[in-house]
Amino acid sequence: MDQLALLFVLLLGAVVSVPVADRLGVPSPVLMALLGVALALPDFVPNVNIPPDLILPALLPPLLYAAVRRTSWRQFTANKRPIFLLAVALVFVTTLCVAAVAQAIVPGLPVAAAVALGALVAPPDPVAATAVAGRLGLPRRLVSILEGEGLFNDVTAIVLYHVAIAAAISGEFSPWRAGLDLVLSAVVAVVVGLALGWGTNRLMDLLEDPTLQIGLTLLVPYASYVLAEELHGSGVLAVLTTALFLAEYATHADDVMTRLTGHTVWNVVDTLVTGVAFGLVGLELHNAVRTASGRWGELLGWSAAVVAVVVLVRLLWLLPATWLTKRLHALRDYDEEIPLSWRETVVMWWAGMRGVASVALALAIPLTTDSGAPFPDRDEIVFIAFGVIMATLVLQGLTLPWLVRRLGVQADTEREGAFEKQLAVRAAKAAKRRLREIEQVEELPEDLAEQMLRRAFEIGVRISPDIGDDERREAHEHRVRRLKQTRRIQNEMLSAARHEVLAARSEAGADPEIVDRVLRHLDVRSLR
Repeated sequence: MDQLALLFVLLLGAVVSVPVADRLGVPSPVLMALLGVALALPDFVPNVNIPPDLILPALLPPLLYAAVRRTSWRQFTANKRPIFLLAVALVFVTTLCVAAVAQAIVPGLPVAAAVALGALVAPPDPVAATAVAGRLGLPRRLVSILEGEGLFNDVTAIVLYHVAIAAAISGEFSPWRAGLDLVLSAVVAVVVGLALGWGTNRLMDLLEDPTLQIGLTLLVPYASYVLAEELHGSGVLAVLTTALFLAEYATHADDVMTRLTGHTVWNVVDTLVTGVAFGLVGLELHNAVRTASGRWGELLGWSAAVVAVVVLVRLLWLLPATWLTKRLHALRDYDEEIPLSWRETVVMWWAGMRGVASVALALAIPLTTDSGAPFPDRDEIVFIAFGVIMATLVLQGLTLPWLVRRLGVQADTEREGAFEKQLAVRAAKAAKRRLREIEQVEELPEDLAEQMLRRAFEIGVRISPDIGDDERREAHEHRVRRLKQTRRIQNEMLSAARHEVLAARSEAGADPEIVDRVLRHLDVRSLR
């Protein structure tokens, strides 16, 4: 098996793992990591040969962009305090604690190398957390905080990692220079992200074609990441800024085809890239086994100690941080979504799985220092990082669904239903307002005006049937049954038409382009 065949196996696994994971009740990223481990064991499977400096730029931008599409800037601003405590403060604390323990137990490990290890295992993976939380029916406030933490903690961790690596390879470290680099990196990233977001938004208005617009969104995350890195900014923060800008300003209410097609395309991209990323996590077992040859007991002991630090520090930090956030929430009118009970805090603690970013940062550790000497304890750092990733991803990922069920932490369906009903009422009222505006400038026949008024009401009822009274609801249900029957018959007619047109594609003298054009017309008609 060569590298290309291995890539196709991972892509196939990414597709198949989703329904299998749903049936087994486990997160698909965990299954992909286990598939990678299984592929790493046979001798005929090659070791992954990807340049370390290409892993983050290749995998992280699309994953971050896809995750941001599911959220909004308003959600981040509403949760800025809990996200700051997790994404910034907790990353610093975890990095320092891991560095202290690692330097104490690993003989001869320099401080800078220990800090690098702490930085690369500190951030929980945004993809794993989102994939797991989204399938367990957790309260939206928890999902929002986990998403915000996962998206922003990589920014802090990667900057700390780069500072530590620079100190390790040069032998010099300046706290003031490190702080200045952190600030400049953030400023450059935000400027690049906003500029690319604004430019992309203007360009999408000029393109108009949904195919070209979606193609542009596939390129933008990479452009944002690479440009920010070239200017010595944070590529991760630049991608987040660009994605948030586009989510806020680049979505037009009437771009139906762009929105529907873009949603489908990005779901496919998210599924495939996530599968490949976590498959690569498992495949790193090759390197771990090679490093541990003859030293299994020693290296496993170090890994277990670091895993214990990572897990315990998160718990010991979350308990007072949650209490403090709740106190601030009670004293002032903060519009924040915070854990409301110890059960939700425990779920947040156990959802801190490590993944793609940690693997990429571990593999990106240079082989040598500026003096030409080997990077201190590089193999040991990579092994410990792999142990932390697999322990948290597999152990926590497989047991989190059980923990959620055991603690009874579930979304508030009544609140979600009430919000959906509220949106349905607003949608129906907006449609009625627009109808009245049209009636003021156009003279509509009485029967047409009545029909349109009924349609305006049905816009809301179709979203939330509870907003209508009993008589109107029964009338609506009757019309729905009639509409379903009409659509069923129409769909069968359109299906017969599509079969006939498709059959003409193989006839002598038929122009495939014309056949495809007619077929697209019938397909669009089927969506109405």
